[in-house]
Amino acid sequence: MTTLYVVATPIGNLEDISIRAINVLSNVDFILAEDTRVTKVLLDRYNIHKEIISYHQHSGVHKIDKVIELLRKGHNLALVSDAGTPGVNDPGGFLIQNVLETLPEVRIVPVPGPNAAITALSASGFPADTFHYLGFVPHKKGRQTFFKNIERMPETLVFYESKHRIGKTLEALKAVLGSRPLLIARELTKQFETLYRGTIEHVTPAVLGDKVLGEFVIVIGPLRRSSNEASPQSKQKHGE
Repeated sequence: MTTLYVVATPIGNLEDISIRAINVLSNVDFILAEDTRVTKVLLDRYNIHKEIISYHQHSGVHKIDKVIELLRKGHNLALVSDAGTPGVNDPGGFLIQNVLETLPEVRIVPVPGPNAAITALSASGFPADTFHYLGFVPHKKGRQTFFKNIERMPETLVFYESKHRIGKTLEALKAVLGSRPLLIARELTKQFETLYRGTIEHVTPAVLGDKVLGEFVIVIGPLRRSSNEASPQSKQKHGE
């Protein structure tokens, strides 16, 4: 049966790929990738030689039609993102939806692996039996509402921010978090991985005082019943 594999790939450290993912990428007919150059680095690392087809947020309907035609002809495909699990904050979900609607007989097989949000959450020490994943902070429209909603949500929260807006986001969080604890993860799994822990007042100087690189994952702990508890400041660098 024709199969579209949804393959999670490393978010930084190329060793964080599963044996199964390597086997799938080695045996499919084509690989669909956000940025073919980024994916080629991973494939070269594991001596995988497959044709890579670009598929990203700016791909038009014609690209989806091309993918569907390949599946219709019986080709097995693998969908990867630049980093992490496809379909999470990338256009992979839209592609899968179209494939399911057009070719319901095609198998969609997930090959699990790295995900930045879950990686940060696992190291946070916050309860994760219930949590809200909020994606990226909106750039403009909906930004104020985003932060107002955070103030109302009592559960553990996880979301992403870019290096270009991390300063503004930290400033906005000061108005809504109070002493609520949080973890900010920078450069996860990479050489300069750093985890900042504490309250927003504690971590902001530490984050902005370091060289701002890559994307950030922000994990906010659940709302405490007592508002006068404060978390100690902590900064944990890779290898510590």
